[in-house]
Amino acid sequence: MADTNTPEQGSGISRRGLLQTGAVAVIGGSFMPLSQAVRAAEGSVLTARSYADIDKLDPGFYQNAYNVDVMNCIYSKLVQYKSGHAWDWELQAAESIEQVDSTHIRFKLREGIMFTGGYGEMTAEDVKFSFERILEHDSPVKGDWAALERVDVEDKYTGVIVLNRPFQPLWNITLPYGAGHIVSKKAVMEATENGGDFGMNPPCFSGPYVLDEWKSGQHVKLKRNPDYTGPAEVGFDEVRILPMDDDKTAEIAYKSGDLDFTQISLASLKNFKQSPPAKTKIEEYPSLYYLWVGMNLDHPKLQDKNLRKAIQWAINTRQIVDAAYFGQAEPSTGIIAPGLVGHREEALIPPEGDLEKAKAFMAKAGVDSVTLTIDTLNATTFKTIAEVVQAQLKRIGVDLEINVQDSGSFWTLGMESEGDRWQKVQLIVNRFSMVPDPYYATQWFTCEQVGKWNWERFCNEEFDKLHKQAVEVADKEKRAELYHRMQDIMEESGAYRFVTHEGNPVVYRETVSDPSVRPDGRPLYRDFKTV
Repeated sequence: MADTNTPEQGSGISRRGLLQTGAVAVIGGSFMPLSQAVRAAEGSVLTARSYADIDKLDPGFYQNAYNVDVMNCIYSKLVQYKSGHAWDWELQAAESIEQVDSTHIRFKLREGIMFTGGYGEMTAEDVKFSFERILEHDSPVKGDWAALERVDVEDKYTGVIVLNRPFQPLWNITLPYGAGHIVSKKAVMEATENGGDFGMNPPCFSGPYVLDEWKSGQHVKLKRNPDYTGPAEVGFDEVRILPMDDDKTAEIAYKSGDLDFTQISLASLKNFKQSPPAKTKIEEYPSLYYLWVGMNLDHPKLQDKNLRKAIQWAINTRQIVDAAYFGQAEPSTGIIAPGLVGHREEALIPPEGDLEKAKAFMAKAGVDSVTLTIDTLNATTFKTIAEVVQAQLKRIGVDLEINVQDSGSFWTLGMESEGDRWQKVQLIVNRFSMVPDPYYATQWFTCEQVGKWNWERFCNEEFDKLHKQAVEVADKEKRAELYHRMQDIMEESGAYRFVTHEGNPVVYRETVSDPSVRPDGRPLYRDFKTV
């Protein structure tokens, strides 16, 4: 990997500088933005946008979906999500895989999958090491392998994943998502103490791309892995991912020619449809995101449940989605999106709330007025949400001060490992990404996650019991009932006001041949192809 603190070599101008210039060049007799001209001269390059900068590339300890987007390109998994409009998986590093019974999964690796840096061929021992280290080191994502007992190695390429109980999310989340990536045992043991977290310094790669350069806040540059042997042909010589917190910033960058693929805001969707940029395709996907306003139960100002109930009932989520998403989104009923097992048809509190009930709860709390803070990510949509909530709570005597955070600061707000900042958190506009199993939504709100991803510090014994029970239930209707009850418990605590699942429109250049995306529109860059 190149030095992340030096400018790109040989170009005479940094990529950051290119993004700031309006210069053009003549290629083949036609004019194009200079940034496109440089990309054309360098070979087939895909430039895309991420809503945040990467901060962890160890699949055993990863944080957030935007890290997984990169890990998908540089590592291999037994299976991966299929692109398209239906949730399914397909073989990747595995030549074959089968569920022998409810607690045993046998796999056989494809032969000839090579790790870079001279670390040799991928073996079943690497699979065993990759999965078991997540539990051995008490990883923050150990819930993805919560049912793992061990991995038995049968020969060089074959092994058996042994579970200690049935685990329904294994095929929907564990294997095809972040914790399913396979790393080199030899490389990681050399690079770390006892095989622990290597953070942002991967010792080697096995995917179609390698990490060539990462400049914090500027870009991730991935280059074609010359040692990659399949199963699919690599589509681009280079993939560049630019972190942009704000959808509007990304839309401007796309229109100026500096991006080939990006999500756009729901607020801009209508305008893009009416007047699309040249040679652009627009596609709409449902979203698995869930967005809510949370409250820190351990903050002295929020320990009265009546005050929290007043805030819940004063928030009108229909007004929020109309203001922040221009009516292009719908209010949500919980953390589990429509189409997934466990989605609730109705929340306990209707989208409109009830101002009179909110005032009644304020009276029960014995307060006429109170000043609180709300933290939000520095993006137009989320700031708008905070401003609407601020206006709504003003009507019941709650003065809300808005704290706008950049992505690096925001995504560590409630983590005890980052110091005592969590003690100052009061209200939060928060949004998590999802994959197609309800377990992935509920696992972040267990007692074990308090001080990690559970920033409301919500801890409920019944919730935790149901969470553990639901992953073993094969009957979809019975399983759905458990998740309905879990969302009821969250809402009853007064710590959550569910807002929306949003939507996920994307735009891309006609030079990209049907981009490979999940059914929720999230990119699978490793399988993108050029026309």
